Amino acid sequence: MPCFQLFYSRRSRICLNSSFRWFTLVISIILSVSLLFGLLSPAIAQLQNSSAAQTTNPTASRIANQATVVLDGQPLFQISSSEQFSAEERARLINVQLREAVQSSQPIQVQLETRNQMPVILLNNRHLLTVTNRDAELGYTADEQAALWTEQLQDALSQAQTERSSSYLQQMALVAVAVLALAAGLHWCLGWLHRQASRSAQQWIESSDQAGDQGVTKTSRLLLKLLLLLTRTGVWVIAILYITNQFPLTRQWSYQITAVLISSFTAPVLSLGRNFYSVTDLLILLGLMLALIIAAGMVTNIIRSRVLSLAGIGRGPQEAIAVITKYTLITIGALVLLQVWGLDISSLTILASALGVGIGFGLQDIAKNFGSGLVLVFERPIQAGDFVEVGEFKGVVERIGARRTELRTLDHVSILIPNSRFLEKEVINWSHSNPLSRLHIPVSVAYSTDPQAVQTTLTEVAQNHPDVLAMPLPQVWFTGFGDSALQFELLVWTRDPSRQYILRSELNYRIYAALKQAQIEIPFPQHDLHLRSGNFGLSPQLESALIRLSNQFPSNGQPNKQENQND
Repeated sequence: MPCFQLFYSRRSRICLNSSFRWFTLVISIILSVSLLFGLLSPAIAQLQNSSAAQTTNPTASRIANQATVVLDGQPLFQISSSEQFSAEERARLINVQLREAVQSSQPIQVQLETRNQMPVILLNNRHLLTVTNRDAELGYTADEQAALWTEQLQDALSQAQTERSSSYLQQMALVAVAVLALAAGLHWCLGWLHRQASRSAQQWIESSDQAGDQGVTKTSRLLLKLLLLLTRTGVWVIAILYITNQFPLTRQWSYQITAVLISSFTAPVLSLGRNFYSVTDLLILLGLMLALIIAAGMVTNIIRSRVLSLAGIGRGPQEAIAVITKYTLITIGALVLLQVWGLDISSLTILASALGVGIGFGLQDIAKNFGSGLVLVFERPIQAGDFVEVGEFKGVVERIGARRTELRTLDHVSILIPNSRFLEKEVINWSHSNPLSRLHIPVSVAYSTDPQAVQTTLTEVAQNHPDVLAMPLPQVWFTGFGDSALQFELLVWTRDPSRQYILRSELNYRIYAALKQAQIEIPFPQHDLHLRSGNFGLSPQLESALIRLSNQFPSNGQPNKQENQND
């Protein structure tokens, strides 16, 4: 009991320390991003102004033909079409005059006059804009709207001239260098925090003996890497937007690129029923779906490792409950998410039909493995923790997934096997319904050995091994007479089939030592070779050749010189 309390307290401290580090990491990232957003709020305001200019005027939103007056990439206000010109033509003429005015070094003066009972805005005594009732926002008259725009134009033009001065450019250059240095510092700090969190996750893996804990850690690492990438990207994007927002020329480019991106991502690309969805809507929906899947996996792993394991449930039922819980959460969450998103579930029938056709043609293996996974979970012919043999693979079932089953071999190598293979081919499950297994160990001895002595020796070896069960009793079978040995089999029972190869090896070591001590001979195969004698003859040609060769080489081994000379 004290050992359990010590282990539990150690695990609790590790989990608390890991949780504290994760909490500190998340808080640090949130504070860093909040500080950066607060510092770089003008860059965000640029994006907000471009979209707000299109949504804050209810009257203008009802007019199809509208255009925005822009100065140095900063949207000022929207105007409507007149009787003579369209909104785009009016805005283009106004933008040209504003650019010409700010590029000159002369003071800029914006005045408001009334001509033909209509308010007219003058720029350096030149006609700039005649404000009509169509241009006025809701709740304003044409005169009030003209007065408001006159002040806005005067402030914007004065600021534009100031931003073109050399002193301002030098000051903003220093600010740009400082912002880049700040972004680089935040980039490095985020990397340091990521490394610290990775170390804590590694310690969590090493201190955890539950597969669910490892799954939680792997999922957390994936989320952490994704969060790090998004945060770093956001830091540099906002820094670049802030720098480009400080200079008139780059602000124009930034506004044009931003306008193109906003129009591309907000334009409707998909219609389901009466609802229209843009690229942004689809990306948000996809992100929410991925978050739902990751959250369901994390919740399932926590339930499996923190609730089911403490409840004393076996590993197989734990895996089955976890899989059912995961897919239930994903299904219910997806339906609720689509309904809240405004998507009519009945409109998915077309998508379901297309998916059915895809399954029929190209996704047969995926559907087959998925269905096989459901059969394995509910029928439970194999469970997590079982020692099985599938073809040439032997190992312990670690996890039964949606499409594949993870098998951990005796060499601690993970093999991913399709679920359909467990239903289509023969599978040996050593742990199915009863983990007790009997092992057969063959032994051969010499013919001169007493069989009773062999039986006694092998029985003693089996009974003295701690991993061999006392009940059922070990047995020794006399299986037959071999060519050169008497053949026996030692039958022992074990409760852990995954250690059967280790048990066989240990018993073989002990059997060899016991037989040697009892002076029982272990024979090896012997074969007798009998050669029959008889008369055989040579051909005359071969006999004469052998006689000549023997005459050339006398008994001393030296060639006969006289014969060689005569030759």
